[in-house]
Amino acid sequence: MNEMLEEAIAHSKEQMDHAIDHLKKELTKIRTGKASTSMLDGLLVDYYGTDTPLSQVANVGIADARTITIQPWEKAMLAKIEQSIFGANLGITPMNDGEIIRISIPPLTEERRRDLAKQAKASGEEAKVSLRNVRHKILDAIKKEVKDGYPEDMGKKKEAEIDKMLHDHSDRIDQLIHAKEKDIMTV
Repeated sequence: MNEMLEEAIAHSKEQMDHAIDHLKKELTKIRTGKASTSMLDGLLVDYYGTDTPLSQVANVGIADARTITIQPWEKAMLAKIEQSIFGANLGITPMNDGEIIRISIPPLTEERRRDLAKQAKASGEEAKVSLRNVRHKILDAIKKEVKDGYPEDMGKKKEAEIDKMLHDHSDRIDQLIHAKEKDIMTV
């Protein structure tokens, strides 16, 4: 009985860690006015009829603080990559010179910065909701075990352990959101 509970708690910690990892990925997608190749993560290009990640058909790099460069392995892919960028509606315009695609990242307006900060906060709240859902499930499992004969004082210790885990993960989320907001609001 105790082993099952320990496994459930370990699984809950993994789920909480996963929520934080997911938040980190989501935050990298939020533009900060600086060029970042992660803005193009998840962009799929039609490669001979197959949707293929951009990184598998081109070399994606940073030329300077505000410019992303995309050099396809095959020149025939230039137009398809351009179409994919337009289709993804990222709010950026690719410039194709026949050899390479350059994307200039425009500076953000104050209003846009505030919107992006709100978007980052919303992502943080989603992550916290995910943490609370995990906590709720494991607390239900602990209560069920106590009802089935697990010592009540041990159950209370496990609940305290879960609450501490939730608090630690929640603090990490707050730190990530604070850092992202600071990054977004820095001109």
